[in-house]
Amino acid sequence: MTHPAIEIGCFMTFPLRFAVSLLALSLAPPAAAQIVETEKTNIRVEAVASGLKHPWGVAFLPDGNFLVTERPGFLRIVTPEGKVSSALYGVPEVVARGQGGLLDVALDPDFEKNRLVYLTYAEKGEGNTNGTAVARGHLTESLSPQLRNVEVIFRQEPKKDSHLHFGSRLVFDNEGHLFVALGERSRVGMREEAQELNSHLGKVVRIMPDGSVPEDNPFAGVEGARPEIWSYGHRNQQGAALHPETGKLWTNEHGPRGGDEINIPEAGKNYGWPVVTHGREYSGLAVGSGKSSAPGMEDPIHHWTPSIGVSGMAFYTGDAIPEWQGSLLVGGLARPGIYRLTLNGERVTGEERLLADLGSRIRDVRQGPDGAIYILTDEEDGKLLRIVKAE
Repeated sequence: MTHPAIEIGCFMTFPLRFAVSLLALSLAPPAAAQIVETEKTNIRVEAVASGLKHPWGVAFLPDGNFLVTERPGFLRIVTPEGKVSSALYGVPEVVARGQGGLLDVALDPDFEKNRLVYLTYAEKGEGNTNGTAVARGHLTESLSPQLRNVEVIFRQEPKKDSHLHFGSRLVFDNEGHLFVALGERSRVGMREEAQELNSHLGKVVRIMPDGSVPEDNPFAGVEGARPEIWSYGHRNQQGAALHPETGKLWTNEHGPRGGDEINIPEAGKNYGWPVVTHGREYSGLAVGSGKSSAPGMEDPIHHWTPSIGVSGMAFYTGDAIPEWQGSLLVGGLARPGIYRLTLNGERVTGEERLLADLGSRIRDVRQGPDGAIYILTDEEDGKLLRIVKAE
């Protein structure tokens, strides 16, 4: 299918001040953020492509094209002019039910040499069970590109009968390790496994590009523990990014009724779910201990109550909007928009909600090679949008 780029060149201009969020006023220390006023900045939002069916992840190919996943199970190439390719052959079969389907996409750090592409997706198990998996394949350079020699390099175990909370984001660190941020499958009786080291549910895992386990993983060699585990006690992680200066992994995760979090997962540490949380059950009852912190469990560096429905996130280092350099950008699904967080080291100092008037669920946020910001809207008629400063 192709979609003419009829919206290219159309744009909307927004003053940065107009969408300052007041949500942080309700936050409690230490994650509370002081609202800061920045200089007025107008931004331009350009439609690169439309007609994407619930797009989930985007990666930037060296030739200037985009690689975009659609949750129903399709991988497509999008040109800067807005042409959307037919679905690429070779994508693994996905369980496209509930929150499951084809999810994140990432290029190998040596993509220009090996052309390896990594995908996360919901994989069918026995009976009605399923779980998050990671596969990689070689993207051909033919006139009709496809994935070849596809292999599954990681499977979340155990598989569960649930169509919720798959996660997941893929991030390579500066040493070539691959982080996979996973969900805990949501349901009572499953989510408790986020605290158990014999399960991948509710974990960040760290593997090598071929799926093997790094020798210095915190639970490698520990009897009864899954050796891939990096950190545990997470809920439903839907955003992840590598800090451009420290090289540390940052992730975000959905809380239940409130309590969306940003964490900096460290080796072997416990991030609390479902024992502690800033949120509550959807019924209004307390979760776990009913407390927001406990000894031996790490507090988030930032949280939202009520929830914004966190999604893809990116550190901004580009020149397209100089005023935003050093910010962390987080997409919002439940309260649509982009949330720009100002930082002082590992402390959030301010927050602004942007693009709320778009009225679109923001699924992914990335900085492109050109320094512009690219976002995906999670809709039946999803869009790839480009954001730059308005001159």
